[in-house]
Parts: sequence; structure tokens; C-alpha cells
Amino acid sequence: MKEYKVESFLLYSKMTFNTKHIIQDATKKIQELLDQYAQDGWTLASTDAVTFGAAVYHYLYFERNK
Repeated sequence: MKEYKVESFLLYSKMTFNTKHIIQDATKKIQELLDQYAQDGWTLASTDAVTFGAAVYHYLYFERNK
């Protein structure tokens, strides 16, 4: 039997000359979450991201065997 968990976070666009700031911030946050969940036996099953105005909503779906 599998167990599932979703983790979400939100990043906002900000005034900067660095056009890649959202992907850089998201990469750092995602890596932190992957490391954290991997320690507890979770694996990444799927991802999704949705933009709304200046915000990007990120969703990470994890699974593990019970």
C-alpha cells in the first residue's frame, strides 16, 4: 500500500535585473524539500506549477510504501 503527500510553496516575482531569480529560488527550495523527504523514505512522484499574476505556485507530490 502506498502513502502519498503533497508539499506546496509559493514564489513571487520581484523587481530585479536577474531574470532567472524565480527558477533559482525554486531550485533551492525544491532541493531542500527533496533532501528532507528522502530522509524519511519518500520519493518524488510528480510535480506541477501554476502561475497567477506575479506568483508561481509549486506542487511536489511524494509517495512511499507503508
